[in-house]
Amino acid sequence: MSTTTGSFIAGGIAACGAVTVTHSFETIKIRLQLQGELQSKTEAPRLYRGVIHGMSVVYKNEGFKGLLRGLNCAYIYQIMLNGCRLGFYEPIRTSVNSLALHHSLAYKDAADSKALQSLPVNIFAGASSGILGAMAGSPFFLVKTRLQSYSPFLPVGTQHHYRNAWDGLSQIYRAEGLRGLYRGVGPAMVRTGFGSSVQLPTYFFAKRRLVRHFDMKEGPALHLLSSTASGFVVCCVMHPPDTVMSRMYNQTGNLYTSAFDCLYRTVKTEGVLAVYKGFFAHLARILPHTILTLSLAEQTIKLVRKFEDRMLPDSVREKI
Repeated sequence: MSTTTGSFIAGGIAACGAVTVTHSFETIKIRLQLQGELQSKTEAPRLYRGVIHGMSVVYKNEGFKGLLRGLNCAYIYQIMLNGCRLGFYEPIRTSVNSLALHHSLAYKDAADSKALQSLPVNIFAGASSGILGAMAGSPFFLVKTRLQSYSPFLPVGTQHHYRNAWDGLSQIYRAEGLRGLYRGVGPAMVRTGFGSSVQLPTYFFAKRRLVRHFDMKEGPALHLLSSTASGFVVCCVMHPPDTVMSRMYNQTGNLYTSAFDCLYRTVKTEGVLAVYKGFFAHLARILPHTILTLSLAEQTIKLVRKFEDRMLPDSVREKI
């Protein structure tokens, strides 16, 4: 395993590669989530009727620029989120295992804490590392959401006209201060905590099962199947808080007083299934994104590890 710093860098690089491919699906997902906000089904217009229709409508009216709105912000967010998610997962997991083993008769040495695979500990480590990433990257996800929701042709939800990411951050800070930049960070932490709690544990669980029961060898095929299973589970778990987060981020003023208020009013006005608006667009994004992130991370971590082994002495690498 590479150092924490190495894993952070590898995770960020892998996620940036993945988001380049999947960003347009994220744009459609956000617009579907905001479509018909706090309107009954009979009153809500359907400007975007699904993933394919949404992609064609946005491309026709706004071109690739419309589909890729907020991509620069997405890069920064992904570096923050997945750098923390992949960089801190293993240190947190090992530390918690060490504490558990220290109070157990089975405690032997530090190697035990790395070898031990405990599902509750893995979930805790995944959620914790994801929450740290969500906190670090929240302002960039806020601006990204608002840039992606903006449309001069078929607007849905509150519209925010920012020239670019920096203009968005500046406008929000001048109007609302630091608190405004962290609007919606609560549901963002819940959303990412939910997703992260299952992403890496599911990935490694699927990987171990495929190796054990199907005798698969380390390589692209194993990484592909493991990350596909992980991506599907992540989407199912993460989408309801993701919908709440998108609406909290995009609001102006205090349309919703809290995440629970947003969830309650959404379900009350639009029905229970409203929290799964844009699910297939999310799935179309999260599957390739998870596959690319985790598969690229496997390869990037190997390269980072080779660099660390060549350039850094053991005493330094252990402290990073």
